[in-house]
Amino acid sequence: MSVTELAEAAADRDPGTGLAAVAALRVLLEELEAMHVSNARAQGWSWEQVADALGVKRQSAHRKHARRIGR
Repeated sequence: MSVTELAEAAADRDPGTGLAAVAALRVLLEELEAMHVSNARAQGWSWEQVADALGVKRQSAHRKHARRIGR
């Protein structure tokens, strides 16, 4: 299902359809975040810069992503 289709399904009046779409969008969002954090770190961004861009504390960004990218 495309992102556009997921967004449309998330607005569906049927709770089952809407909630399933929200869950799928959450997975997609986590994948996108991980990809961009990895890219930022590979380009030399500090954990503080990553956290600022995400609107979270440095410790939160580090805790969530550091083990996955090996830093």
